[in-house]
This record gives sequence, C-alpha cells and structure tokens, in this order.
Amino acid sequence: MSRIKIALYPGTFDPITYGHLDIIKRSMDIVDKLYIGIANNREKKVLFSIKDRKIIIDNTVKKLPLNIRKKLIVTSFEGLTIDFCKKVNATILIRGLRVVADFEYEFQLACMNNNLNKNVQTIFLMADIQNQAISSDMVKEISNHGGNVSKFVPKSALKLLKQKFKKL
Repeated sequence: MSRIKIALYPGTFDPITYGHLDIIKRSMDIVDKLYIGIANNREKKVLFSIKDRKIIIDNTVKKLPLNIRKKLIVTSFEGLTIDFCKKVNATILIRGLRVVADFEYEFQLACMNNNLNKNVQTIFLMADIQNQAISSDMVKEISNHGGNVSKFVPKSALKLLKQKFKKL
C-alpha cells in the first residue's frame, strides 16, 4: 500500500494571488493532501492580519472544484517551516517559482530545510506564464496607488485590498 503524500505550501499570502492559486491547483496532481500554511513571520511587514489572510484564502478555495477542496487544509503557523512540516506529517514542501531570480533564494531555503530534515523534499513548481510577473508586493503597490489589480488576485482579496487602501 502506498503512503499518503502530504505536502505543505507555505507563504505569507499577503494577499493570495492567481499565481499562488495556480501552484495550489497544480499541486493537486502531485499530492493527496495539501496544507496551505500561512506563515506568521513577525519580521516581515504584512498588510493583512493572519485572520484576514485566512479569510481571503478560505473564500478563494471554496470556489475550487470539490475534488480539490477535499484535499486542502488552510492553516497558519509560526516558527520554522520545517518544524511545521513535522507537525502536520508533510514530507513534501511545495515552492512556487515565478522568475529566475526566485530560484537562488528558494534553492538556499531547500538546502537548509534538507539539512534540518532529510525526510522532507522540496518540489519547485513554475507559475504559468501569465502569472509569472505577479507578486503580492507588486499587487499591494499597484492597489495602493489606485491601480486595477483584478486580473492578479481573487475577488475576496480585491475586496479587502480596496477596503484597506481606502483607510490609509
């Protein structure tokens, strides 16, 4: 009998973009269960609280087909990603790559995580070509200046972005 493949797709998801969603959907061909781990990194400046990011992701994934939704668990975590993998029994880390510049950083992370736990393997997935230029930071910047980001983020993210930047 084969072992259930459990993976963690970690990130700040501040906010989730269509690039993230693309990686989530394509991960479903590889794993049996996928944790979307919203990192609570106190050193990283974020626009949305953990609670808001979870709401955005929950509202986004509930629109996915049932066969995908059944395999997803949206949660948050603090501390080392590799420690959270152990907590949820994940043996696979999913990491999305947009551009070549992402690779060097992601490669260093994968090597360090492998040194910390040899039982967790990192799988890199390239974002689809139409999503490669999207980053959460760019989305926030464009939105902050009144630009239209509707083709980069799901509706639940767009709604909260509009609310957030009206207040600022």
